[in-house]
Amino acid sequence: MTRALPGRQVARISRPGMEPGYADNHKIRRLMPPGDWAANDPFLLLMEDWAGPGVFEPHPHRGIQTLTFLLEGEIEHYDNHGHKGRISAGDALLMTAGRGIVHDERPADGKTLHLLQLWINLPRKDKLTIASLQELHASGLPVRREPGVEVRVLSGRSGEVASATGNYAPFIGLEMRLDAAAMVEQELPAGYNCFIVVIDGHVRIGAAGEDVGSGELAWLTRSEVPSQVTVTAGEAGCRALLFAGQPLNEPVASRGPFVMNTAEELSAAFAEYRAQGDRFGQAG
Repeated sequence: MTRALPGRQVARISRPGMEPGYADNHKIRRLMPPGDWAANDPFLLLMEDWAGPGVFEPHPHRGIQTLTFLLEGEIEHYDNHGHKGRISAGDALLMTAGRGIVHDERPADGKTLHLLQLWINLPRKDKLTIASLQELHASGLPVRREPGVEVRVLSGRSGEVASATGNYAPFIGLEMRLDAAAMVEQELPAGYNCFIVVIDGHVRIGAAGEDVGSGELAWLTRSEVPSQVTVTAGEAGCRALLFAGQPLNEPVASRGPFVMNTAEELSAAFAEYRAQGDRFGQAG
C-alpha cells in the first residue's frame, strides 16, 4: 500500500483588484507583487495584463526567466537573439533572459491581449547564461487525463505525465481544467514553494476546502517533506494554474527589468545595456 503524503493547505490568498497600467489601453492585476522575495522564492512576480498595441515596446531583461501564458488573443514575438514566432490563446512562452535579451511581445491582430506573466528567478550560477526561448504550444504539451480532469503539463510532472521543458531552477507548471466537482491530487517535492491562481470558476483547496475564485491567487503551506495538494472544482468547473519551485535562498537585487544578487551587479547590467543597446546580451 502506498503511504499517503501529507496534504498542503492554503496559507494565504491574494485578491487584487484591476487597476490602470502603463497606458490608456493597458489594465493590470498584481496577483503577486514584487518585493516579498523570501516568501515567494523562487518566483518574483505574477501580473495579469490586458494590453493593446504599443504597450510592450522592445525592452531588456537580465537574470530571470519569464513565462508568458496567453489567455486571449495572439502574440507575435521577437528578440535580439533571432527568436521570433507567434502563439495563440492557451500557449505559453518560456524566455530565459540570462545575461541579456531585448524582446517585444505584441498583439498579432492589433487587438487587446489578455495574459499572465510570471517571473522566475535564475540561480546565481546561471544569471549570465546565454538567452534562450521555448514556445510551449498547448497542442504539443503532454496531458494528464482522469475522469473530469485535464492537466496540461507546461513544466515538471503531474502524476505519470512529464514535460520535456528545460529549466535552470526546476519548477512545476500546470494548467488544470476540471469539470464540476472533479478532483485532482498533485504531488509536490520536498521544500517546493507552491501557489495556485484561478482563471475561471472556483476551486476548493486541501482538506479544509478553502474556496478560491476567479482572479485570486492562493499560496500553500510549506512542507520540508514530499507532500500533495488536493484541488476540487466548484459547481461550474474550473480552470486554474499551479506553479511550484524549489526556493533558491539567495539574495535578490531588483531594479526594473533586471534581477541580480547585488546592487553592484545591477549597476553593471544597466551600464552594459546603455553601452550595447540592441546588442545587449549577444555574444562577441
